[in-house]
Amino acid sequence: MSDLRTVNIDGTDYEVDGAMTILQACESAAGVEIPRFCYHERLSIAGNCRMCLVEVVGGPPKPAASCAMQVRDLRPGKDGEPPQVRTNTPMVKKAREGVMEFLLINHPLDCPICDQGGECDLQDQAMAYGVDFSRFREPKRAVSNMDLGPLVGTHMTRCISCTRCVRFITEVAGMPELGQTGRGEDAEITAYLGQTLESELQGNIIDLCPVGALTSKPYAYTARPWELTKTESIDVMDALGSSIRVDAKGREVMRILPRNHDGTNEEWISDKTRFVFDGLRRQRLDKPFVRENGKLRPATWPEVLRVAADKLKAAKKPVGLVGDLAPLEATYAMKELIESLGGTTECRTDGAKLPAGNRSAYVGNASIEDIEDAGMILVIGSNPRKEAPVLNARIRKAWIKGADVAMIGENVDLTFDYEHLGSDRAALTSLIDRGLPDELKDNGSLLVVLGQGAITGADGAAVLAATQKLVDSVGGKLLVLHTAASRVGALDVGAVTEGGIGAATEGADVVYNLGADEIDVADGAFVIYQGSHGDRGAHRADVILPGAAYTEEQGLFVNTEGRPQLALRAAFPPGEAKENWAILRALSAEAGKQLPFDSIAELRRDLVAKVPHLERIDRVPENEWKIEEAKGELGKGNFRSSIADFYLTNPITRASELMAELSANARARNETPVAAE
Repeated sequence: MSDLRTVNIDGTDYEVDGAMTILQACESAAGVEIPRFCYHERLSIAGNCRMCLVEVVGGPPKPAASCAMQVRDLRPGKDGEPPQVRTNTPMVKKAREGVMEFLLINHPLDCPICDQGGECDLQDQAMAYGVDFSRFREPKRAVSNMDLGPLVGTHMTRCISCTRCVRFITEVAGMPELGQTGRGEDAEITAYLGQTLESELQGNIIDLCPVGALTSKPYAYTARPWELTKTESIDVMDALGSSIRVDAKGREVMRILPRNHDGTNEEWISDKTRFVFDGLRRQRLDKPFVRENGKLRPATWPEVLRVAADKLKAAKKPVGLVGDLAPLEATYAMKELIESLGGTTECRTDGAKLPAGNRSAYVGNASIEDIEDAGMILVIGSNPRKEAPVLNARIRKAWIKGADVAMIGENVDLTFDYEHLGSDRAALTSLIDRGLPDELKDNGSLLVVLGQGAITGADGAAVLAATQKLVDSVGGKLLVLHTAASRVGALDVGAVTEGGIGAATEGADVVYNLGADEIDVADGAFVIYQGSHGDRGAHRADVILPGAAYTEEQGLFVNTEGRPQLALRAAFPPGEAKENWAILRALSAEAGKQLPFDSIAELRRDLVAKVPHLERIDRVPENEWKIEEAKGELGKGNFRSSIADFYLTNPITRASELMAELSANARARNETPVAAE
């Protein structure tokens, strides 16, 4: 229930929620910009930079910190008139200039060589609210830098102690690895016991830092912001579909930053998403290859298309495999081509027992935003911290607000407390038979997060059916957490084979591998591999068709909640590599089964005609709730997470030197220390 209050801001009355801070009221109601360094919309209020000072008429004879005072705490005038706030008086101007002068006392003159130059809050606000002189003549203090690991570079002499990094790593990431020690001039931000950061979300503190104290080590000294071409796109490192901005310099991606999207990632991204860009430069397939006498040799496009077409035309059982990073247009084009040749396609390369045709079974009926409103969250067969770190932070946010979290699966550290109900199928059976524990049942609505680790076993279909029945019995919601960015879209277009991956590949004489690098193709079949990197699939291939990576072509992806999203091209493929849908269109003409489209716009029209909800970009369709029929009985054994190594999950990450270093560091931390004999 809102508590509306009237407040006078710079001479005009506005009606705002009394729970708002003065800063929020000024910006949302009056459109007045209030400078700040420590305040951030998604973090707790610290009130320690004092840059947001305003004058409260009739209040104390000194400026007030607008970020830390609520509208309901303002006193009305002596005759009952609304309280008055002034943001542009001489008192406010003098106060802000004084605060800026103090902030710049010890700040080094690093702007010409600072990576934050050109997008620095301190630069911008010093120009807008500061003065052009300093009265400080004493020596500046200096602070030694700390080693936070291979991702975050530190220049702590620049730090203004806004504590945004401390609050983020503690509140959002749930890993209290940073803190502030000392007082006065000796105050400094430091890591706990001088250790490096472990969080999978640590890169976000680079964006949060309003000065150049925390910078990106991999990006350092490589480009300036005004040199970069900025492209809004979608992340494919997991199935969350985080909104990102890809910054490119010429043909090379230089960095990846988050975009704000309240429906998916808020304004955070995982470290894998942010720092994988060096994998886009290495191990690239930039020319076609054909295998002769057991060895791959470079070839021309007409030659490889002719060889591939001849093999497809002569195939008795062609099969198409959809990789985890394949855009929906390429998946659809391959499905149409392979089926026109009498074959089948399969996207569930990990063996997940997901039924095509029942969207409520392979997507669920919950959105990512529903997590925040859930009273209880039950995670089954998943480790969301490794499978989708930003989603894990969202569950933590619900936990902080009072939600109870329970887990059936591996007993792992999720950065928040949860009740571990068991690790195996028996725990799920017990939960279904007995119902939810009273202390959990009384807390409100249930949301179940079902991981791929629970449905990839032989009894995956039974686990899925049992979970749906559990959700249905309490009127809850289901969110199927996928790990492959392409999976939901491929299921939407029906790229599945009855009997799954085993039935699809058994006896196949030609396998068209569209970037499926997580599967070993048996000997005997002729393999046509289309992808961007020289990974496992390319090693097994008889013909290699070099395709574009996700930053090098337009592509539709459908995220884990069923939201269609559009990734845009930020750079161009290297060498002779082509867009994936165009390769399949050219191959279809060579094979005598020409696909009925000549442009990506025509392809999408054809696609939307068959799957209408794909037209509604960035909207989550409502799925009709339908419980799958149980196929078989629940087996025995523990649930396992579908991801063993967070940093090495796809061909792009495995080509990245930085991801390899992070993976090695994580393994070293997890090893049990052995005492010297």
